[in-house]
Amino acid sequence: MFEWKNILRGMAMGASDLIPGVSGGTIALVLGIYHRLIAAINHFFSRKWKEQLGFFIPLGIGIGIALISLSNLLEWLLQTYPGPTYSFFMGLILGTIPILLKEADYKYSFRPYHYVIVAAAAVFIILTGIYSGAESAGQIVHTLTASDYVYLFFAGWLASSAMILPGVSGSFVLLILGAYETIIHALTSLDIPIIITVGFGVLAGITIMSKFLHYLLSVYRTGTYAVMSGFLIGSLFVIFPGLSGSAILLLISIGAFLAGWALTLFLQKLETR
Repeated sequence: MFEWKNILRGMAMGASDLIPGVSGGTIALVLGIYHRLIAAINHFFSRKWKEQLGFFIPLGIGIGIALISLSNLLEWLLQTYPGPTYSFFMGLILGTIPILLKEADYKYSFRPYHYVIVAAAAVFIILTGIYSGAESAGQIVHTLTASDYVYLFFAGWLASSAMILPGVSGSFVLLILGAYETIIHALTSLDIPIIITVGFGVLAGITIMSKFLHYLLSVYRTGTYAVMSGFLIGSLFVIFPGLSGSAILLLISIGAFLAGWALTLFLQKLETR
């Protein structure tokens, strides 16, 4: 049976993966399908693969719709209203952190060294953000050689490995690799060869990373949750847009932040019904 609600979930995940600093894994966690997603990816490459189609096909449709239809809108929002846009996603992430900690049952499962892991993971993401901010996002490459396509394949591979980790942005990885602008341009202009190349890299990365995550959540559950929590906390600092601008824009940003936070609570209540 097809889970048609996954079209909307996929659209939310696809939209978030377009934003540097926001992870599709974070959105999957907010929507309550993160563990189901990891399990479904693992089962898809087994004898139970047919049972996963009802989950994946609607989710893939939603992600595809978001990547194609929202890439121009999000690009415009980030260029025209970066403060409110990033503030909205900050609210979304902040609302996710208590959910993740509650799922980890941190009050009883966390030991002192787990808090050290949280801090180390947060610092790692902050330093990654500082590095990517200092580097150029890369120029749009219009004429690609065979080596460029190989590079884009592995860029998609590495980015997708980050996409399914809450708090780790695949777009950030693309920024660091200098492939972000080229891939976003390919989505907005429907450059099929680039889209297919990156798409295969994404599939390869997700397949391998999902198995690794499944293992970590099974064997090192508490430590894995500590790392994820740190990633989310660090990403708040990374995407913080600053307080520059007019008073009206600041008020809009505060409203967008509260809207993102409220949306997290609403989605959680909706998914637990």
